[in-house]
Amino acid sequence: MKLHKTILAATALTGAIASMSAFAQTKWDLASAYPPANFHTQNLTQFASDVDKATGGKLKITVHSNASLFKAPEIKRAVQTGGAQMGEILLVNFQNEWQLFGADGVPFLADSYDSSMKLYGAQKPMMDKKLGEQGMMLLYAVPWPPQGIYSKKPLASAADLKGSKWRAYSPATARIAELVGAQPVTVQAAELSQALATGVVESYMSSGSTGVDSKTYEHIKNWYDTQAWLPKNGVLINKKAFDALDKATQDAVLKAGRDAEARGWELSKKTNTESLEQLKKGGLVVHQPSPQLKADMKKVGETLLAEWLKNAGAEGQALVDAYRK
Repeated sequence: MKLHKTILAATALTGAIASMSAFAQTKWDLASAYPPANFHTQNLTQFASDVDKATGGKLKITVHSNASLFKAPEIKRAVQTGGAQMGEILLVNFQNEWQLFGADGVPFLADSYDSSMKLYGAQKPMMDKKLGEQGMMLLYAVPWPPQGIYSKKPLASAADLKGSKWRAYSPATARIAELVGAQPVTVQAAELSQALATGVVESYMSSGSTGVDSKTYEHIKNWYDTQAWLPKNGVLINKKAFDALDKATQDAVLKAGRDAEARGWELSKKTNTESLEQLKKGGLVVHQPSPQLKADMKKVGETLLAEWLKNAGAEGQALVDAYRK
């Protein structure tokens, strides 16, 4: 009788453990460098909510915004090493590691949403291969709105930027500073507001969205709509963490990622229009660049493309050829 009870208890315990295992909740951290109100972050939050619903709460993803978990330059490495299961990075920030990460930061190579999507189509298979070798996968990518020039003083030509304290956040933006004679200062998104308030930054290239996030209009009154490039944020997953999920949960993550990508591109377009209106309301003047400024920046773009192709070699040329087909 005693043995029978012991067997029954053991069977019940095994069943309970199996049941717990079947409904075990997996928790992931998703590191982001941007504020909660930024459209990229809102998209991530919606993605996490979609995964939660689709898996019945089996996979919970916590979005850590505003560089609260890892600073922007640390996020890719954190995902690679498992410090975070997911992370969002600005791809151009990692051009020094692999030139093709910076393809969408080459000025005037892709200067509209349509051309940016075409470039992404050529770039993605190469990025999938590279990130796969690093133990990661690219879930989706979303562009920032087109980049313009913020400047404290009016700009008739690129020469007017000479000596200006220029925010550099990627190899390309640092090189632009050199080419126009500005003084590059490395400042990440989370630190931009303070840098503007203290006079560390007097000019920089970015989207209207960044200008709103950082309240640039409180310190700088000019923005030149050069539509230079549309750099993308890539959302990465640690491959081991993904492989550890069951098939149904993996499918839910992939579907939520596809939905987030489609939604993100539309959000970017909407944000572009709305952010420029907000900048104007804040007192910033949106200028169309003069013919001279346009010509100067086009020349900068040609120089950067030639340098990028030299550094990227055959792989880079293959990418540009595929994009321009």
